[in-house]
Formats: sequence, structure tokens, C-alpha cells
Amino acid sequence: MHTGVRASAPAAAPAVERPRRSPRRVWLLRGGAVGLGLLLCVAAEFLLRVLDLGRPTLVDDPFVGFSHIHPLFEIDEARGVHRIAPSRRKFFAYESFPIQKGTTTRRIFCLGGSTVKGEPYSIPTSFTTWLELALREAAPEHDWDVINCGGISYASYRLVPILQETLAYGPDLYILCTGHNEFLEDRTYGHLKDPQSLLEMTRRLTGGWRLLTLARMAVLALSGETATAPRDDRPLLGPETDPILDYHDSLAAYHWDDEWRRGVVAHYEYNLRRMASLARQAGVPVVFVLPPSNLGGCPPFKSEHPRPLSPEQQQRFDTLINAAREQYQHDIRRSIALLTEALQIDDRHAETLYDLGQCYRSIGQYAEARRWLVRARDCDVVPLRMISELEAAMRRVADDEGIPCLDAHALLEAQTPHGILDDALLVDHIHPGFDGHQLIAAALLELMEQAGWVQPRADWRERAQAAWQRHFESLDYTYFARGQRFLKSLEGWTQGRGDGPPAAQRFPWRIPAQEPVSPSEAPSREP
Repeated sequence: MHTGVRASAPAAAPAVERPRRSPRRVWLLRGGAVGLGLLLCVAAEFLLRVLDLGRPTLVDDPFVGFSHIHPLFEIDEARGVHRIAPSRRKFFAYESFPIQKGTTTRRIFCLGGSTVKGEPYSIPTSFTTWLELALREAAPEHDWDVINCGGISYASYRLVPILQETLAYGPDLYILCTGHNEFLEDRTYGHLKDPQSLLEMTRRLTGGWRLLTLARMAVLALSGETATAPRDDRPLLGPETDPILDYHDSLAAYHWDDEWRRGVVAHYEYNLRRMASLARQAGVPVVFVLPPSNLGGCPPFKSEHPRPLSPEQQQRFDTLINAAREQYQHDIRRSIALLTEALQIDDRHAETLYDLGQCYRSIGQYAEARRWLVRARDCDVVPLRMISELEAAMRRVADDEGIPCLDAHALLEAQTPHGILDDALLVDHIHPGFDGHQLIAAALLELMEQAGWVQPRADWRERAQAAWQRHFESLDYTYFARGQRFLKSLEGWTQGRGDGPPAAQRFPWRIPAQEPVSPSEAPSREP
């Protein structure tokens, strides 16, 4: 029954006033949560390092990948040694060391290219042998084993897996001597928008966190990729080096490519940082050796204009070059003036730079000569010698990482009468002679003493010289004859006369249609 009276709504419950958190407390809670997360990460990272899990691997290299990675050493059970596998001896000399490491044994692994190997000879006259002999005389309380891992045509990116492998063999020191072989293999970096920016980012990051490595490996596993067969757009290199110069008429495959050079330099620096990081995480010290280059006795292997000249520019350039050559034997200062004018048209023509350096050298202006000879080396279209950008990268990494760096180029150059390294201490464009290798060995031992890694007896230099002489006299005639034969074949190799198939078949994308050679590209007669 409707009474006309409306039912009243239930009374609203009184609001419960929540206590207000102070902004300071909110930020403390947030900071605590972040701190707890970081603490857990640090604890996990510490545990991974104790258990030696998640060590950074080749998957971290954004520049290149490898189709396969074969160990450099294999076990010889009969002799109880690790030895370089026979399958690798096309590029490496025979080397071995005991499987069991004695309590007094000190193992030094030397990684690099043919300079480390001792070419054109071999390990018996490499600085690694002279260093081992000197250490045995300087500190006989230790059993020194200096292990030569120098591979012919091996660039820095191929040394990374060797260093990773040898970490399992009880190293006490790494010596890295690399830089001459960075331009030997065909590869591109087009998959990287800016290799230098990537390298800059790498410098800022530690890159050694094992948690990050495990995370990357997990992502690869979920996507079906592996470290040795990446499904990405990186250049995929084979298990062994495949130098362009191993093919016939190979100089035709080299041309000016500034973008490629920038990528090569960035990759080189990345590899040095990668190896330094791996060794540091394992607690193994590292020494860098900046290898020497022949500045005064090795003309550029190929000269080319970085950009096409106009017909008028080309004609003027050729006229100046020819006029300068005519004056080499009569008026060297006139030649200098003509070459300088030609370089105003193209300041990166390697042969012209070299000729100008030799002109200054012939009139005794050695500092000026050296400046132009270094520039000629750096502008060589076939860079078989370490260029200045690579030297700067090695010094930069050494400074950043606190790594001792022996400048072998400066060491040998200081022995020359006019401060220009040439054939006096080098047998070709890069390889030291016997005296040069001994100088490097002695300097390395002195560096080890300064770093506190060895306390040599006072008379070690005299003892080392006597040991070196005995060892040198023990080498037979065939050893030196083989070296001379190899040196002759190496000369043809640097001139593009490799015994492989024509480079045009192997690298057709590198060799454009043949064009007539201008006088400025033809070999010149040195002043």
C-alpha cells in the first residue's frame, strides 16, 4: 500500500582517511627497491664469475661472424703436450707445451700475425724465442714457456678465438702484436649504420657482465641461432683466413674505400678491447706490441686517386709528376716544388707522397721526409702496413685499459741514423731481421721488469746475449735457405702474384672494368 512516504537512503559510511606517505618515504622505498635489484644483480654476477659461467664469447662481436671455429691446439697424449693441430700448420708453425703445468712454470702466450711467427723465417728466430731464452737466463727460478701463436695473415678478429681458447691453458701473460693484417680479407660493414658510433657505445659499456652474456645467449637459443652460425647480416668468415693477395692479379681488387677503412679501424679497436676484457676477467695481464713498418725502403704497393680527377686536373697532375721525375738527378729542390704542387691537386696519392718524402730525405731534411713517408704508407691503396689510425687505436686502448704498450716501430727506428725505419732492421715491408727481433725481446723483458712481473738478475743482458749466440749457431743452413726462399715468394705475394685463381673470379664485385693507367699511376723511379 502506497503511503506517499519515500524511503530514506541509507546513510553513507564515514570516509576512512588513509595516512599520507611523505614524498621522502616514497623515494626511499623506490630507491630501496632499485638498490635491492642491483644488489641481486651484483650477487648473481659474482656467483657467475666464481663458477666461471657466462664468459663473453664471439657472439658479442657485432662486426663479423665465423662459419666454424676450430681449436688451434690439440692434445698429443703420447708426448703429454698440447700442440698446434696439423690442420692449422698452413698458417702456424709447429708449437707445443706440456699439458701439466708445473708449479714453477710461467706461460706467456704471444698472439699475432707473421711478425710474431718470425717470417720470413720461423719461430726459432722470432722475438718469442729470444724472449724465452732471455727469461731463462734472467730468472732461472721459473720454468719459462713462451708460446708462439703467430698466424700468417691473421688479423685481430681471428686472434680473439685463440685468446679465448688459451685461457684454459693457464696463461700468466699475453703479448698481443697485431695491426698489419687488418685489410687482407674481403669483408664489409654495411650491416652497421655507423661502426664508429657502435665502437663509441662499446667504450662506454663494460661489456664484461656475464649476466648480459647469458641473456644474449638465451635470446639466440630461443631464436634458433648459435654463436658460430649466426642468423644475421654480419659478414660470415670461414674457419681460416682467406687473404685477397692469395689470388692472382689481386692488387686489382683494392681501391680507395674510406667507409671500409673506417669500419676496419673500428673493428680493430673493438677486437683489442675485447681481448683486453677477456684477459682482465681471467686475471691475466696483457702487453701490446705495436709492430714496425718499413717507411724508407718500401714504396706504396698501389697508388690511386681517391676521387676521379677532371680531365684538366688529371693532365696537370701527370705533367707535374713527369716534370718532377725528370729533375730527380739534376735539381731535387725543383722536384720538391713540382711534387708539392701536384699534391695540391690530390693530397692522397701514395706514390707522389713517397717520392716527396724521398726527395726530402736525399737533401737531409729527415723529419720532413719522415712526415711524408708516413703519409705515403697511410695512403697506400693496398695497406699491408699498419696505418696511423690503427696505431692510434692501439695506443688509445692501452691508455684506457692501463695496458703496457711496447712501440716496436719506435724502438727499431731509434736505432737508425736518421730516424726513418727502413731496410737496415727490416727484411721487407714489415718483418724485422734477427737483430730487430732480439731488440724487441730485450725491450719486452725490461717492460716485464718495470711491471713487476719478473725480477731479473743484474747480469741478465750478458747472459742472454751468450744464450742467443749459442742458439743462433745451432741453426743449420737449411733453416736460413728456407727463409730466403719464402722471402722471395713473399715479395711476389705483396705485388699481387698469388698462386690462387684470378682475383677477378674470386672477388668480381671488387674489380671494375679495366681502365687505362695514367702516368701518375705507373711505377716511378725513386729519386
